[in-house]
Amino acid sequence: MDVIALDDPTDAQIRGWHSVLAAVHAAEPDGDPAPDPERTARLLLGAEAGSRQRLWAAAAGGPGAAGGALAAVAALRLPGEPGADRPGEVDIQVRPEHRRRGLGARLLVAAAAGLRADGRSSVIAQVLAGTPAVPFLESHGFECVLTLRGMLLRLDDVPAERVARLLAEAPAGYRLVRWRGVVPDEHAGALARAKHAMADFAEYEGTPWDAHRVREMAEIVAKRGDDLYTVAALSGGVIAGFTEVVVPAGSAGRAAQYDTAVLPEHRGRRLGILVKAAMLRWLEEECPGVREIETDNSGDNAHMIAVNEELGFRLERESLEFQAAVSALPAAGR
Repeated sequence: MDVIALDDPTDAQIRGWHSVLAAVHAAEPDGDPAPDPERTARLLLGAEAGSRQRLWAAAAGGPGAAGGALAAVAALRLPGEPGADRPGEVDIQVRPEHRRRGLGARLLVAAAAGLRADGRSSVIAQVLAGTPAVPFLESHGFECVLTLRGMLLRLDDVPAERVARLLAEAPAGYRLVRWRGVVPDEHAGALARAKHAMADFAEYEGTPWDAHRVREMAEIVAKRGDDLYTVAALSGGVIAGFTEVVVPAGSAGRAAQYDTAVLPEHRGRRLGILVKAAMLRWLEEECPGVREIETDNSGDNAHMIAVNEELGFRLERESLEFQAAVSALPAAGR
């Protein structure tokens, strides 16, 4: 089975790619809804702003991806400019019935070549714990750098009186504000400073937050057709704490928690749970079709996990972030 680049995927190849994702999801459910064909197409046809992507596939029915149904696929995201001091992000998916035939390794060779051509020094991959992807990555020099606890909140299980009580317990000296989409200019710098309070993957990427980047992130969400909602607690002109939720286009009732953070000097005042409760109230008013919110928390972030559990989030899955030096990845001919 040859590996080919899909620089401009056809409709048939997009359908084949989606079929691979659906087959993997059926065999290894992670608590998320089944992949959506339209969302798959959007992701394949346009890289997010501020990044580029490369795509490869292997067909099950003969040479070239046009020779039959796709057996395996690989996507490589390249944030920033070529040679940027940020890791690439690789995602390799192989149909369960085609595993242990070397397809994943061949796709990794192709992705490694793409990383080298782009001047990258490292790459990351996120996989579901307990799946064959874990030993595959470990066998190719990847090391686990982060454990993520995937949690789900079912809004029908959250009593309205719980939200009302949390809002009534707001500490003195703070004012709640909220916005949809790109941050208003008067809060852009303060939001960037608040994001520095996060011990999250953005720091691992080594990319600083500034007003431009917070606007860019919101614009990326909008270009996907999704809606970004933000609630912040202000102390004077400072954003002391904030939370973000994205409602995807065609979400089928499920939204995604993005960043939540509280500045160190404002911690211990329950601002995290305050802004999250305010977000639940806003979504109930603005997006009544949203009935679930999913989130990922670093396994060592005990405080945020406790906040989410108090709101009603329950553990759905555990994911692992792996990292490897590009110099350690296999190359063609080795």
